[in-house]
Amino acid sequence: MRVIRADVLGMCFGVRDSLAIIDQIVDPRAITIHGELVHNEVVQVQLEARGFEMRSEASRKQSLPETPAVLITAHGISDRERKRLQAAGKVLVDTTCPLVERVHQAALALQAEGYHVLVIGRRGHVEVEGIIEDLPDFDVIESEADVKAYPSRRLGIVCQTTATQRSVTTIHAAVAALNPGAQIKFIDTVCLPTKEHQRSLENLLDRVEAVVVVGGRSSNNTRQLVARCHERGKPALHVQSAEELDPGWFKPFATIGLTAGTSTLVETIDLVYRALVWIGAGSADIDKNGELQAL
Repeated sequence: MRVIRADVLGMCFGVRDSLAIIDQIVDPRAITIHGELVHNEVVQVQLEARGFEMRSEASRKQSLPETPAVLITAHGISDRERKRLQAAGKVLVDTTCPLVERVHQAALALQAEGYHVLVIGRRGHVEVEGIIEDLPDFDVIESEADVKAYPSRRLGIVCQTTATQRSVTTIHAAVAALNPGAQIKFIDTVCLPTKEHQRSLENLLDRVEAVVVVGGRSSNNTRQLVARCHERGKPALHVQSAEELDPGWFKPFATIGLTAGTSTLVETIDLVYRALVWIGAGSADIDKNGELQAL
């Protein structure tokens, strides 16, 4: 079995910068991570092992962290939430991705210009929640089916950074079709790393029979990669680590592609790649700890 890696895969600069900041923290007990630093379970386990306290994204607004410092994750927070933490005297360590911050600024600018803001993205996702919390009036659009005729004659569109270009194009066209008299201002805020991962996957799909996608279960961009494989009619196996690889899954295939979401560690990708090569050679299995075992 041949294993082909995507030309672009794995960690983006925003995640890398966020991890670099947290690596410099000397006393993890003095700081609370306000949510998930990144949507990657392997990273979460590593942070827990270091002693960091983490608030779940669902419960982080129910009470204030007890530590004097709070770390803002790569997905960012609203200005409203930032002010709440600062009013409580918390020192903020901000690891917000600058491309996420760009979406916040674009949405606020559209609002200030009198546009009704439409956010293309996933409802309930922490990045989207951070954007809409500062907007008095908005709509979140997950798919073309969500688009409707809006009462406002000025519509401004922004995108979650990890939205797909295909969905953005489709939704943008639907908004225009159902609101023919509206003035529409579209700002493409899908981030470049996401676009590069998606383009690289398209090229990979032309060369392989099936794909292994490495990344967190709750990672939006990783799930989008899996979904695109299925849309192209290619079987896809979504794993978080080498431990989850099932050698039997690969028996029908001669050529396997490998890609990974933007919050996936380099070492995780390398372990999965190594395991795939061994599986392809029929010379190894994987034990419960994700270690290769000779057959």
